Amino acid sequence: MAQTNNSSKLAELFHGEEDALLADWTREQQAGGGRLLSGVQEGELRDQCRDFLRLFGQAARGGELADVNASAWGEVRDFLAELSRSRGQQGSSPSETAAFVFSLKKPLFARLRRHHGNDAAALADDVWAATALLDGLGLYTTEVHQKGREEVIHRQQQEMMELSTPVVKLWGGILALPLIGTLDSERTQTVMEALLHKIVETGADVAIIDITGVPTVDTLVAQHLIKTVTAARLMGADCIISGIRPQIAQTIVHLGVDLAGVATKSSLADAFALALRRAGMTIVRQS
Repeated sequence: MAQTNNSSKLAELFHGEEDALLADWTREQQAGGGRLLSGVQEGELRDQCRDFLRLFGQAARGGELADVNASAWGEVRDFLAELSRSRGQQGSSPSETAAFVFSLKKPLFARLRRHHGNDAAALADDVWAATALLDGLGLYTTEVHQKGREEVIHRQQQEMMELSTPVVKLWGGILALPLIGTLDSERTQTVMEALLHKIVETGADVAIIDITGVPTVDTLVAQHLIKTVTAARLMGADCIISGIRPQIAQTIVHLGVDLAGVATKSSLADAFALALRRAGMTIVRQS
């Protein structure tokens, strides 16, 4: 019963004093300065506050104050999710976005105090219920903001991996795959897919995998290279590994990695010359 009474009192406050609450809440955020209004215009802020108060009041009348994940708060969560995304794009931090919700406490508690007068027990119950609810909604904006950033970071990582593994057609039937940076399992999969698709697309007979830009070669990197070479061979293309520097050669020998049957060259130019010879072509200098 206490929860129902709390919800009805909160609903009454939002319904009866919505305009005054909106004015006080907007003023509270403006007084907070950059901490609350990073990249947000005054008119946009007022519209966001008005929409939130309307949805909050509707949800409060549903009587589910204990759980912000309840169905009654679905529209409020949707609103906050969109708010978090838009403010994140405007440059707001998670704490600044959460402060949008938390800043409602002061004007709301002031009205609860006037509403209850000297009834300290009822005031404490309502303040506690409102605090738990606003804290839950504020934390929800942080979760959405973080999830959105993780999605953006993951997408950017995927795009960077695709950009860092270009498959270049050097000549008819000869491809080159210059690798830069560290090879891990996920990136190896991307490399392998890009190379195999290009082999099918061009019908190439030779693929040069250049590791000049790979800083170190360990057992795992060597295994990834062998997997890529094996996959290319299954597609009918022979592979040449170029960019074998002295320190990398020593590391491969020390690790006992077996590259038997795989042609290796110290530079991309040497590998290209070998690929031309395998294709039955030669480069002749014009007199």
